[in-house]
Amino acid sequence: MSATPEYDPATGYLYSLSVDGDLHCWDSHAEGKSVWSLNLYQRFGIGRRPQVTRRKGSLRDYGYTSSPLVLGETLLVEVGAKAGNLIAFDKATGTQLWTSENKDPAGHSGGPAPITVEGVPCVAVITARHLVVTRLDTAKLGKEVARFAWTTDFINNIATPTIIGNRVILSSKYNIQATALLEISLASGAREVWRSKAATGVCSPLVHKDRIYWVNRGFYCLDLATGNVLWKGGRFTDPGSCVMTADERLLIWANNGDLMIADSATRSPDKANILEMKRGIFRGKAWPHPVFADGHIYLRDISGAMKCFSLRR
Repeated sequence: MSATPEYDPATGYLYSLSVDGDLHCWDSHAEGKSVWSLNLYQRFGIGRRPQVTRRKGSLRDYGYTSSPLVLGETLLVEVGAKAGNLIAFDKATGTQLWTSENKDPAGHSGGPAPITVEGVPCVAVITARHLVVTRLDTAKLGKEVARFAWTTDFINNIATPTIIGNRVILSSKYNIQATALLEISLASGAREVWRSKAATGVCSPLVHKDRIYWVNRGFYCLDLATGNVLWKGGRFTDPGSCVMTADERLLIWANNGDLMIADSATRSPDKANILEMKRGIFRGKAWPHPVFADGHIYLRDISGAMKCFSLRR
């Protein structure tokens, strides 16, 4: 399973989606009892993902990687069906509620991202062909607000779109080799504010105090207003991700199992500054992103090996 499970604290239900399209609802209050389930491939007749770029050998289908998203009483899933790219289900029963106007095939991103545009609740998703923003208000439920061409080799825009107000950050290596800031409006859709040649492959861009961070072939800091690279440092390969802490530092999980603490630009405005490092926690590549909760950090590598470290005194 590539998609991160989605937990609903209101019901105690946990939703999982496998690469083979098995969508499950589990009751965490009843020892993981199955509440409902369905298979997206079987239910909606999903075919193989299409060739979307001209690069030879770039036809790939990694199955479902996009996490489900709980919004109120619904569970939103990027299905990529002929009926709609996004399909909403009743989170308690699995009953289909509505489909999106956009009908692109599903992408290979991390999942839909909530965004509010001029007071209207929406959701942004990177499909196989576009960044698409869809309305979630009752009056125009499922209607497309914006569509912006963003097509990658292998349909691999792994980095989830980052939302700041009504703006969206897209970043991808592969054939695009760029990061772009888009401004979304109900009247005119998506407008590109700037585009930078610096790009991330796997690590989703993180924004803090008008600075953008990621860890991928370097520890990067960009200016949110212009897209200019302010600094880059460290020894990093493709695997890498980061989490901002309350004291404005970053926890970095990267390479073949290296855990680091680094300063943000608030503390180190002119250069990348790695404060501490623990190398070789695992032997496998650190593809999965870390989770930081209640003074603990949870780490996993590509093989599924997992460790928990306490950051408390």
